[in-house]
Amino acid sequence: MKYDIIVVGGGHAGCEAANAAAKQGLKTALITSNKKNIADMPCNPSIGGTAKGIVVREIDALGGLMGRVADVSHLQIKMLNSGKGPAVKSLRAQGDKITYPKNMVRVLESLEKLDIIEAMVEDLIVEGNTIKGVITLNKETYLCDALILTTGTYLKSKILVGDTSKEEGPHGEVSSKHLSDKLRALGFEIQRLKTGTPQRLDPNTIDYSKLTEENGDPIPLTFSFDLEPSYDVNKQRKCYLVYTNELTHQIIRDNLSLSAMYGGYAEGIGPRYCPSIEDKVVRFADKERHQLFLEPESDYYEDLYLQGFSTSMPIEVQEKMVHSLVGLENARILKYAYAIEYDAINPLQMYPSLESKIIKNLYTAGQINGTSGYEEAAGQGLIAGINAGLKLKGKDPLILKRNESYIGVLIDDLVTKGTKEPYRLLTSRAEYRLILRHDNADLRLRKYGYEVGLINDEQYNRLKMREKDIESLTNDLKTTKIHPTNINSSIKESLGIDKLNSGMSLYELLKRPQIKIDFLKEYLPNEYKKEIYEIVEIAIKYEGYIAKTNREVEKMLKLESKKIPKDIDYNKVKNLASEARQKLSQVRPETVAQATRISGVNPTDISILTIYLKKEYGKEDKHE
Repeated sequence: MKYDIIVVGGGHAGCEAANAAAKQGLKTALITSNKKNIADMPCNPSIGGTAKGIVVREIDALGGLMGRVADVSHLQIKMLNSGKGPAVKSLRAQGDKITYPKNMVRVLESLEKLDIIEAMVEDLIVEGNTIKGVITLNKETYLCDALILTTGTYLKSKILVGDTSKEEGPHGEVSSKHLSDKLRALGFEIQRLKTGTPQRLDPNTIDYSKLTEENGDPIPLTFSFDLEPSYDVNKQRKCYLVYTNELTHQIIRDNLSLSAMYGGYAEGIGPRYCPSIEDKVVRFADKERHQLFLEPESDYYEDLYLQGFSTSMPIEVQEKMVHSLVGLENARILKYAYAIEYDAINPLQMYPSLESKIIKNLYTAGQINGTSGYEEAAGQGLIAGINAGLKLKGKDPLILKRNESYIGVLIDDLVTKGTKEPYRLLTSRAEYRLILRHDNADLRLRKYGYEVGLINDEQYNRLKMREKDIESLTNDLKTTKIHPTNINSSIKESLGIDKLNSGMSLYELLKRPQIKIDFLKEYLPNEYKKEIYEIVEIAIKYEGYIAKTNREVEKMLKLESKKIPKDIDYNKVKNLASEARQKLSQVRPETVAQATRISGVNPTDISILTIYLKKEYGKEDKHE
């Protein structure tokens, strides 16, 4: 069987890649070892979170699936960091572990150009450094013009609990035993990574009177720009806040040598920003307690997920650890925690398009690239699917810049800096986060989704109407003036504007920190949707900071316009530091801006490189 594009792996990256390829009109196959595990959530079924929630909005803006499916599959949803400023606000939903995959499969099965095939891919067909197809464990051959590998944690995966290990994937699934060997033979650098998951508990054995409730937000929320809320805010499932204590920490310290990680049984490197509980206790020894959450997994069964208590301790130690927690003294463990090791590639071997530098038309996305998290995987899968399709159509790839999206930050970090541990997105990784907000993802990215065919005319027209409303409200605020006599004196005093002695436009008045746009609505000639008021208020209140950010972006874009020829020989660039020469040769940055972000390349090296490019190639921006 011959396809335009084959996607290997049915996780979150694979679902987005398959959708993006098929919606571009290309004959696509999604090959997965078990159809029942498509869009599986082996860890917490949550979607979003700090920075990650903005990624989900970006996926939706581009025409991806994660946000739409999450909106009709969650048990609870809330806005995080509401009091910390617009740059870090992010949605987080506690998804239903059964409903989410079902809804995702339903969408995938509706795509005319997509076939879903159940098989385990164990070999690649490569001719002349170009991918030609795959061979399954059962020796079936599927040919293609482009291949996207989204293998998740299944490459030589191994489950670790204490000093015991099993060669299997999540849920006891069969792991891929040969594919990473094939990749190594083709020239890919393989690294061993590790992640984990905590216990699942019986909710009927927990003393909730000792715990703090964590509820969903009382106002309707959605990830998608196209869907209206379809849930009852008053019927959201409750989550609960739990804390570790000194007894918990002592149990962990006393048994560190029994942990797979600290006992020397693990090879893989674990995530720095989502560590196991034993790693937290060791690394943050000064902390008296660590925050945990009890969260429901599904309406179809009762298990509670103990968020933040990931461990690879033996089960008898896990029993002591769980029972040391206040409110969980008698909790029954339904499923024990475990760590999982797996193979991944060095992402420095990928172009920003996520195409391999080694094998033409071979793309990778998700945990195979060294990331952690469903959202990071989905964002990569979407871009890989888009770019595989664009290449087969003879078009330039979609490369999102760091000032355009968190997805752009994620991919640029991977292909420019690489990673030796599971990479997690953080707001601190985005230097332009003030303009990469939850509220404006569609304004930043929807045009790209429309251009590549993932956004339809109705969705695009909705964006144009939103842009028109933003412009209209901004104009209303600028042209509507208010006189002090029109404002109630007690309100003036409470808002700290008692010294307003002359007329002022609502636009200027809104710049004052104490003035909220809700106060000004009654003076405006037109009414708008809640999200229009929000985005305009942010734009006005942070006008100076946004302008400063945009000036920094302009400097960066000038360097982005300076292309570096693909055939450049860095050994001929005199006076480069040896580390810079090595890193530049390895990463092979496409622009001077990308070169500045490579660790080990300093400003002096950039100056030397820029002078060399001008001397040898003339104007840099004329060369690809």
